[in-house]
Amino acid sequence: MTTFVDTSALFALLAADDDQHARAADWFRHAREERLVTHNYVVVEAVSLIHRRLGPLPARALIEDLLPVLEVRFVTEPLHERATSAFLAGLGRRPSFVDRVSFELMRAEGIPRAFAFDPDFAREGFETVPR
Repeated sequence: MTTFVDTSALFALLAADDDQHARAADWFRHAREERLVTHNYVVVEAVSLIHRRLGPLPARALIEDLLPVLEVRFVTEPLHERATSAFLAGLGRRPSFVDRVSFELMRAEGIPRAFAFDPDFAREGFETVPR
């Protein structure tokens, strides 16, 4: 099965003191048969967040250890435009712009679930793991 990977999951995997770390690590250990997909905006967001909050070693671990097992899609202009329209239509409310890109990508590729701890994925109608 294909599963989208969100920034919240990447952060939880690398932050040992995060409330979701154990659940994230356990799910990820057992997800070897999963096709894990994300996009380059999540990569930028995750690298920036992890470097700022956790430091250079976890940022290196993200880049060298986690990202190579993910299929990273590069956001196309049409995808960016669809996400921009969705974001502007809901301006002032959640979710974030990066999440809007994620939802549009998931819909376009028929990805039904996300490895995420962000409740916006469930609110948008996607299954989230771990449960």
